[in-house]
Amino acid sequence: MKLMKYAVSTLCFTVLVLVTAAQQTFTNPLLPAGADPWVIQKDGFYYYTHTLGNKLVIWKTKNIAEIDKAVFKTVWVPPDSTLYSKQIWAPELHFLKGKWYMYFAADDGKNANHRLYVIENSSPDPLQGDWIFKGQISDKTNKWAIDGSVFKYRGKHYITWSGWEGDTNGRQDIYIAKLKNPWTIKGARVRISSPVLPWEKIGDLNDANNPPHVDVNEGPQFLANDKKLFLVYSASGCWTDQYALGMLQFTGKRNLLDSSAWHKSTEPVFKQSVSNKVYAPGHNSFFKSASGKEDWILYHANAQPGQGCGRNRSPRAQKFSWNADGTPNFGQPVKAGEVLQIPE
Repeated sequence: MKLMKYAVSTLCFTVLVLVTAAQQTFTNPLLPAGADPWVIQKDGFYYYTHTLGNKLVIWKTKNIAEIDKAVFKTVWVPPDSTLYSKQIWAPELHFLKGKWYMYFAADDGKNANHRLYVIENSSPDPLQGDWIFKGQISDKTNKWAIDGSVFKYRGKHYITWSGWEGDTNGRQDIYIAKLKNPWTIKGARVRISSPVLPWEKIGDLNDANNPPHVDVNEGPQFLANDKKLFLVYSASGCWTDQYALGMLQFTGKRNLLDSSAWHKSTEPVFKQSVSNKVYAPGHNSFFKSASGKEDWILYHANAQPGQGCGRNRSPRAQKFSWNADGTPNFGQPVKAGEVLQIPE
């Protein structure tokens, strides 16, 4: 569950970005605000989006460090008085089978009605052409769902998301299912992660409209390294400073729907750094540099403790490496203002 407040118009960005004459460096944050950041690279451009709450916007740039200067376009605004008119969260942009798709969660103003939806565009450039609303994407249970993400594995497409087992709030689990096509789930959902470890269960709420405590696994993102497959997710309440990234590793052979084949790391793989003044880092995405030589993580975080799930969260990017055993090494979140080289 994401307790967020968003402006109803596109933000006017004034961003602390340091770019040399050769445009080779930058500093975090990339923007002063932008929760649930997502980026995909295609044909020499980065296409970026984040949660705005009331619409879907895409930014286009050749330099991820210059998002503040990027061309952007509002590509979809929901009609009024529908089940998907409000609280539009965590949009993701994917290029599947020759078309663009944006996945997002939305509701009618009541969090219990959050579900996943998708729009489609056949234009080569997602800022051009027409975006068509394809509808809700759901398994047969039709339970609460947010943070949908799609991944191709061994020629088949899968979708993963954060959802409820039943119809009441209190715990968010990670589910996975096969896709028949980019807007249709095939078969049953399978739960592959629940918040069971102490660091995943920090989530006391001071909110009369919600349960006193919510255990959270959300924001799942696939990450592949050669033949190894991981799923990185966000855990604990985003309203806490302890919001952090956990990781599952797939140890099976082919069947991603085998829940017993997903093994969870016992500790967070990316968490707050008090010394660097980065709090509640989470809801990330991954991207390759233009050369394909570097791996980068894009995530949001707060600059001060206690800032919660609101508009203080800002998007940040940093390069990561790989351990000898093939697992990712994200290090710790770098402090704001530290000069970094742009992706190679």
